Amino acid sequence: MSRSGKLILAALLCASAPAHAQEASAEPLTAAAAEAQRQLRQTFTNLTFEDFGPAPVSGPIYQAIAGGRVIYFAPESQHLLFAAIYDKNGVNLTALAQDAGARKRLGAINPAEALVIGPAGAPKVIEFTDPDCPYCQALERFWLTKEAEGKPVQRLVYFVSGIHPQAAAKAEHILCSSDQQAAFKSVYSGAQPAALHKCRPGAEKVARDAETVRKMGISGTPTLFVDGKLVSGFQQAELEAFLETESRKPKPSP
Repeated sequence: MSRSGKLILAALLCASAPAHAQEASAEPLTAAAAEAQRQLRQTFTNLTFEDFGPAPVSGPIYQAIAGGRVIYFAPESQHLLFAAIYDKNGVNLTALAQDAGARKRLGAINPAEALVIGPAGAPKVIEFTDPDCPYCQALERFWLTKEAEGKPVQRLVYFVSGIHPQAAAKAEHILCSSDQQAAFKSVYSGAQPAALHKCRPGAEKVARDAETVRKMGISGTPTLFVDGKLVSGFQQAELEAFLETESRKPKPSP
């Protein structure tokens, strides 16, 4: 697919593009636009297009990563595009760029700094989480269900403490508890401890996690790295597929 074709598709899929883009019926297409329309229909034959016309984006488009998400910027028209760009073979180039960026940023993570939840030998998942995030709590229920089904994971947990006001205090409470895994499960079940534990090692760990979050560019929770791939939010279908793949792998001999 040509560069112009990619840019046209990005504009068509842009979730943030203004709704007042010029309608195709407003005036006849120029020769260049007519050729672009022909290429679009010829290249993506599995799609049906009801309309075609100029996009509000002009000039070159650049790719950037913010919070682990690939975005596109058109400086000439001052447009930000939240889009997925596909090549003519249907390959999601945006997803490939996002995965490559995620693998690169994994170097900022020190596994020794993680709070480990789950049994040794289970498939590993890196998890950035917030005790007051409802989607993180839903993810915790999912992990517990899978554990009961005999599909546990070992989670390397880092706390995100800059979103909810009590997140840092609750994370410190977990880290300062005599049984950290039990405290984690209790807090993520929605329990409200009468008093939150405090300790210097816990506070220092929360601070180190905050620095890791900053280096990683994490802006939402939960954020996971599953088999080296970034998963933003609680994507149950994606996690189910990961666990199913892991369950099919041959188990190491005792």
